[in-house]
Amino acid sequence: MQKETKEKDFVRRPSYPGGPKAMQEFLRQNLQYPAEALQHGIEGTVVVRYGIDHKGNVTHAKVLTSVGYGCDEEAIRLAKMLKFDVPPVKGLKVSFHNTLKVHFRLSENTAPPETIAAPDVVYTITPADASANGAPVANSNEHKSYTYTIQWQ
Repeated sequence: MQKETKEKDFVRRPSYPGGPKAMQEFLRQNLQYPAEALQHGIEGTVVVRYGIDHKGNVTHAKVLTSVGYGCDEEAIRLAKMLKFDVPPVKGLKVSFHNTLKVHFRLSENTAPPETIAAPDVVYTITPADASANGAPVANSNEHKSYTYTIQWQ
């Protein structure tokens, strides 16, 4: 009589479809370098801890190591886009936790976004109770109101 062999791991961890290389490719294709980080020349690695529910969806994400300048928000956005294959665990609904490192690196062909110059604005403030030459009218101590003229140049 032969002994039954038990599975090595009772609870098997979720895996990304295609493995780690496929996950890195997904992150590379979907990473949108934040404009603020581009303008300031920010590089670094954001470490995100996230939870995976029993369906393979990312339930929550939290930044452990921050870079700032919009990189943290982008790393959380990427983590929430991930979808995992979760092997069944004998009818239990098990949550898993994992960490993700998102690298923000500027390359030579990464250029900052074009900035659009705002038009010059001229504000003219004139009291509504002023005469034609701009001098205040006598006995106008009650309520003062103003007229605004905005001109785009």
